[in-house]
Amino acid sequence: MEILKKMLLFFFIFFITLTTVFAQEVMTMTAFNESYTLEYNREFVKAAEAIKKGYNEKSYETNLRAGWLNYEAGYFIESQNYYEKAIGLKPNSLEAKFGFIYPTVALGNMDQVIAQYENILKIDPQNITANHQLALIYYEKKDFGSAFKYLKKEVTLYPFGYDALLLFAWSNFQLGKNKDANLLFNKVLLIYPGDKSALEGLSLINED
Repeated sequence: MEILKKMLLFFFIFFITLTTVFAQEVMTMTAFNESYTLEYNREFVKAAEAIKKGYNEKSYETNLRAGWLNYEAGYFIESQNYYEKAIGLKPNSLEAKFGFIYPTVALGNMDQVIAQYENILKIDPQNITANHQLALIYYEKKDFGSAFKYLKKEVTLYPFGYDALLLFAWSNFQLGKNKDANLLFNKVLLIYPGDKSALEGLSLINED
């Protein structure tokens, strides 16, 4: 009799757990569907509120979606919080880290942006987006040595890519490497003959 009671208790707990999980999944699916409709109609605030109806703090997907919708709604700090939870749930997720960067840029915290790009490169050292964005950030900071480092990696992977070649040419020029800059500016002109930025760089080199 005691064994039967234990078995009945086990099945009761199992049934309650299964029912709760199913109910949570239904709520999450409903919340996602509603949020998509509202986002499509550019009702971002309502979409951010809709996803909360099925919010599950242990769900990577829900936190990722909430991070994006709160960013679109202009709730940048809330967006960061959700993305951080998503990163905590899946530490090797690149999409969550890239997502975190959107609200962080909007808040103007470039130190956090740099840190997140560096975290991405720890997982994926060859990631073109992270390398290029770090190069842009450091170039704008006039830290041409750091920009050079990230661009060199990008140009090694994509030797005939316009954006990387042009910025790499300018980084070389800023570092006084005129011979290399000259070669790179001319490569840019192979991609876009008459490119104004490349021609400007060549004219500056010829002035020296």
